[in-house]
Amino acid sequence: MIIRNARIYAAGKFVPGSMEFSEKIEAILPDVRTGDAKTEAFKRFSQEVCADDGIIDAGGCYVIPGLIDIHTHGGAGQDAGDGDAEGLLALSRFYASEGVTGWCPTTATLREEPLLKAVKTAGAFVRPADGAKLVGFNLEGPFLSPDRAGAQDPLALHLPDISYFGKINEASGGIVRLVSVAPELPGAMEFIREVSQTAAVSLGHTNAGYDICREAFANGASHITHTYNCMPGIHHREPGTIPAALEAGATAELIPDGHHIHPAVVRMTAELFGSRLCFITDSLRCAGMPDGDYTLGDQEITKTGGRAVLMKTLPKPGETCKKAPTLAGSVISLMEGIRRAVSFGIPLEDAVHASTIVPARVIGRDREIGSLAKGKAADFVILDEALFVKAVYINGGCVYAYSK
Repeated sequence: MIIRNARIYAAGKFVPGSMEFSEKIEAILPDVRTGDAKTEAFKRFSQEVCADDGIIDAGGCYVIPGLIDIHTHGGAGQDAGDGDAEGLLALSRFYASEGVTGWCPTTATLREEPLLKAVKTAGAFVRPADGAKLVGFNLEGPFLSPDRAGAQDPLALHLPDISYFGKINEASGGIVRLVSVAPELPGAMEFIREVSQTAAVSLGHTNAGYDICREAFANGASHITHTYNCMPGIHHREPGTIPAALEAGATAELIPDGHHIHPAVVRMTAELFGSRLCFITDSLRCAGMPDGDYTLGDQEITKTGGRAVLMKTLPKPGETCKKAPTLAGSVISLMEGIRRAVSFGIPLEDAVHASTIVPARVIGRDREIGSLAKGKAADFVILDEALFVKAVYINGGCVYAYSK
């Protein structure tokens, strides 16, 4: 197969040209129109491949790597924490329809029984022909700080526990690729040293100061969970998690929905972290659904006005429950996140980078997915000028095509 007349995102920039692919990418040739050796190579390429029927004319559209969302709880009415096999199939198809070709089911803080059910179900997942790849599992909870629980269930939190992590990972079939931890908790440093040998460790839902975070990065942490949300902000005398991550060379998640992070701060963070910025959605089951009431674990959330809020915060032991709306995860797709980031002033090339190769690197899958290069999986998305999905290909097969 060949796709031609395209603006192909390769090596960090868009180039006009053609791409040959089967299940993997076989060649990318720029459409060079000057009389040099590259022109002759392109002519030979066109003559050889275009003699076949398998030709796609992109009509000048963008061709980008398939998006990879490593932090998403759900969408289309489904949640990874439900531990439902049919739900994961529905999620897989939902993500693919939005240009996501690889995703990490992400669990919020759950009690042991539902958590083990969720990871076992994910471990047994088999991708449908029209669905996105499950490329790992993300444990956002339960090793988090009760002081920064956010929309997590404080009654199900658990101190960092290497053996418990091992039990969870074993139940998943060894697919846990990312785990969040609050480094100030007892046992956290030992946990980070050990678990970072198996999965990427992210600092999140934490109240830790700069020095503790620096120690955590020195012990093997390499990532931060939804930057700014559920962690101390940047203060000139108490710098906290974010400057520690910046100095340690860590990657940083960001939810580019315009609700969790102000557009000015999105721009600032892109300047700070540059090629280490990682866009995520942190999307909930209400993503892609109408406004109304939904659930996150055992908690009730409401979607309205493009936001999802936790309407009733669960009490800590000894407290009474009180009404206190809290911003929960997002309701966007990752492609919508790219569109919004671009509208905030982020260059398209940078937004694509943050949504493809960076998340692939975070979970250690960048040799297989995350960019358009010879030998990598032919997972790609065709976008129109307004950055809406025209077609989605996974392993070289078209799983979605939109006529409008």
